[in-house]
Amino acid sequence: MKSYIMKYTGIVSLLILLTLTPNVLNGQTGLVEALDTLTLREQVEEVQKRTRIYENYRAIREDIFQKMKSNSIDSLLAAKKEISELRGTLQEKESEISSLKNSLEKTGDQLDEAVKNRDALTFLGIQMDKKFYNTIMWFLVGGLALAAVILFLIFRRNRVVTLEYRKELSETKDQFDTYKKEARERYEKLVVDHHNEIMKLKGKQL
Repeated sequence: MKSYIMKYTGIVSLLILLTLTPNVLNGQTGLVEALDTLTLREQVEEVQKRTRIYENYRAIREDIFQKMKSNSIDSLLAAKKEISELRGTLQEKESEISSLKNSLEKTGDQLDEAVKNRDALTFLGIQMDKKFYNTIMWFLVGGLALAAVILFLIFRRNRVVTLEYRKELSETKDQFDTYKKEARERYEKLVVDHHNEIMKLKGKQL
């Protein structure tokens, strides 16, 4: 009895499969051509929509299977090629980034050196900071200005003293000339008086 039921079930299944197969195959007509215009995901969805499942098996025509296989391999190869190109591009970008980083570091070093040179200078063969140099220069300028003021005051004082000495010397000279003149006049008067006295004495003797 059990064997009879199994045979009967197998016959029914075969009849159902034979009944459905033409409909399934008719539903797959034109699918090969449509696969060329669809993406890989759309191809799977289209095949899934146009085929049927029977006892966990999906009936797909061989040409459709081969087409999907070919399309899948082409898609994988294209993706692999794109990945390879992207990796190459990535390596180039990484190389460019590394080069730009080195260039940036070099530029930074040059900028630091330029700032250092800008803020420093050589004076008498000695490298010193510009602020320190400016401090020294202002100190020297201040010292020279102070020395100039002191020298000017000394010169002015000496000039005043010199003028006073000249004035006193001129007055002394004038006084000496006056005294000399008066002394000469007294001497001359004395000589004349002495001569007159001598003449008077001679006149009395005669």
